[in-house]
Amino acid sequence: MIAPEIPENESERLAELKKYNLLDTLSEDDFDNITKLIATICEVPISLITLLDKDRNFFKSHYGLDFNQSPRELSFCGHAINSDAEIFVIEDARKDGRFHDNPLVWDIDAIFYAGVPLINSSGFVLGTLCVFDHAPRKLNDVQISALKALAKQVTNLFELRKKNSLLMEFQTELQNRNERLIKFAHLVSHDLKSPLANITSLTQLLREENENLTDESQEYLTYIEESSSTLKNYINGILKFYKSDELLGASKEDIYLKDFFEELKEILIVDDIEFIYPTEGILKKVNKSALMQIFINLIDNSLKYNMNQKRLVAVTYISEPEYHKFSIRDNGMGIDMGVQEEIFSLFKTTGVKDRNGNEGTGIGLATVKSLVSKLQGQISLESEPGKGSIFTFTVHK
Repeated sequence: MIAPEIPENESERLAELKKYNLLDTLSEDDFDNITKLIATICEVPISLITLLDKDRNFFKSHYGLDFNQSPRELSFCGHAINSDAEIFVIEDARKDGRFHDNPLVWDIDAIFYAGVPLINSSGFVLGTLCVFDHAPRKLNDVQISALKALAKQVTNLFELRKKNSLLMEFQTELQNRNERLIKFAHLVSHDLKSPLANITSLTQLLREENENLTDESQEYLTYIEESSSTLKNYINGILKFYKSDELLGASKEDIYLKDFFEELKEILIVDDIEFIYPTEGILKKVNKSALMQIFINLIDNSLKYNMNQKRLVAVTYISEPEYHKFSIRDNGMGIDMGVQEEIFSLFKTTGVKDRNGNEGTGIGLATVKSLVSKLQGQISLESEPGKGSIFTFTVHK
């Protein structure tokens, strides 16, 4: 018996093999179906998907055998990966000097062997797709073509499995980063809220205890109050943005549209606002918390950026085959075409101050876009300066 030679690039080959995380894994239907199929096509009792580890053959799939590994020094596949041929064939191992006294020949009657190297996208041979028979024989052209084709399919499955594994790792890391960012946002907001409250209180105290302040000093105090208010809005907005994901975990429920919008009316609407909304219809099994947050952000935005004495907000609803579709129309100041495409981006603002003299944070609409997307819907905007805006969004049923 002649043990297979170790390839010159063995260390690199083993490093490449380990990237796939296939060694010592359980059987999988995708691979077992291939070994069963090739055994049927080639009319053989044994077929294997082998991976050449440092000292062993690991069988990712083993059809016709009740064990999943063997010593590499006894390996037929160890010789196959060193071959430049597309397929490595031993018609009668008893007559081949490399195998005639190999224990596999006499213990399991491994007389006939044919194996196709499994070559990955980087050109490294990871193992083989191979078949064994208990008697000398040859494969016909159809069987050889099938063995080569299925070997490529095995390699494709390896690559797909690797990409899926990397994607899962990336998603896990992204989730961990997001959780760390949420914790950081909570920590920063908590640490900033108290000093901001102190600044606001001290500014008010200065006004009350110093009636003879100059106009310039009064102006400075106003700047401090405005800056504190802006920063407070940023902090609250960031918290809402990162808490929006928590809303998606809320249980789904049936919503009566009339009750839903009357609840919104209690929260947002005052006497100088005309609020038109649907009064009939039921939404089946929807995330009320997320939907409520979307409407609060959009309606509040419509009301703040409206300088009219009589403000209008009108909501319409259409039930589409796969989506709930809502539109929110207002008679506000509208949004310039130049910023409409970016209006849903985080921290993107129009630069326009609202009816209270405050500039937006660019967080509210980003929160809306995030929630709508995660509810498998879309949102769009139609607007013209001086003529109001129409926000239209969908939620998947």
